[in-house]
Amino acid sequence: MVLKWIAVGATVLLAAMIGGCATPPYVQSLDTILDQKINFNRIRYQYMCTAGAHRGASVDHRENTLAALEAADQDDKYAFIEFDVQYSKDGRIVVYHDKRMLRLFRSLKAIGETDFSDLAALSNGEIVTYDQVMAVLKKKLNIEIKSQGDLLEDQRLVDEIVADIRRRDREKDVLISSISSDVVKYVSRKYPEIPTGQVFWLTSSTYLHFDQLTRKLYEDIDASRADYLMLHVANLRNIEDLIKYKPKGKTIVFWDFDDTIFIVHKDASDRLWGHSGIRTYFQLLRFKLASLL
Repeated sequence: MVLKWIAVGATVLLAAMIGGCATPPYVQSLDTILDQKINFNRIRYQYMCTAGAHRGASVDHRENTLAALEAADQDDKYAFIEFDVQYSKDGRIVVYHDKRMLRLFRSLKAIGETDFSDLAALSNGEIVTYDQVMAVLKKKLNIEIKSQGDLLEDQRLVDEIVADIRRRDREKDVLISSISSDVVKYVSRKYPEIPTGQVFWLTSSTYLHFDQLTRKLYEDIDASRADYLMLHVANLRNIEDLIKYKPKGKTIVFWDFDDTIFIVHKDASDRLWGHSGIRTYFQLLRFKLASLL
């Protein structure tokens, strides 16, 4: 048995050497991210991170537009793409983050109180529908439900999204996330095959690094049955406790207001949704070998 495992290990190492140890462009080191984002990194973690595009390639293009999402889909530095969905007044699912158009288009109109044709006209065609986006995107997707506080409407939106990804045979490609724990609970309960993420911005543990506050975050996502804890990068200041108390089966994701979102791989249980444990293991091995070289 020992010889068998030695042979397996040798085969793995040989395959890695033959395939080359260079990591894909979307693979980053947590240490590098810590240095870039908070300039404060007392401990070297040497964990792999998988980078995605937050609201598409939103540094080079306006966020959540077709241009931003298509650019991210074609860019090797992103393994997945995050975008936001909500209803227009006439029941179209549109890709947009804010409740109102003010920040991006200098209009006070609310998305949910405006017909899609008017949204398209006011944005010069930059506000697009979910169907337009899904017709062109091929990468794995993090679809965030922008809850407006109406749970029945949120549930209807989830139902439409899940029905659509099933028609497209893309269940393994999609993570559904929300800042609403009720939305996350609904997805987890009704569609257990769809991975979920609960989104947080600033929490009590962001700057008060008390053990109990950090544990409370994991208790919260355990209660909602979320698979991914999705935190603003300000929470990187609490990375030591977040990693220390992270249970297997719960994966940390950090996002920023630019195009940055990334998955932290503490171990092989931390995966990009739809990836197998074996694939993740080989990615981690390749990352370790590249780091050594």
